[in-house]
Amino acid sequence: MTQDRLTLPDLAGTAWRVSSFSGGQGECVEVGHNIPHLVPVRDSKRPTGPVIAFSPDAWHTFISDLG
Repeated sequence: MTQDRLTLPDLAGTAWRVSSFSGGQGECVEVGHNIPHLVPVRDSKRPTGPVIAFSPDAWHTFISDLG
């Protein structure tokens, strides 16, 4: 089975912010908010680690389902 993979743009200039859903417990999720048409998400403890990328619609659905 082949998986489709999105090629991410260079995220070096991404403005990351800690998600309000992280709860301040040191288990932080950071969300990049200045990349058009893409919502990159990463673990704040591993800033050079993997990034999960959502479309804006998928991110909205994901956040809506958390509540």
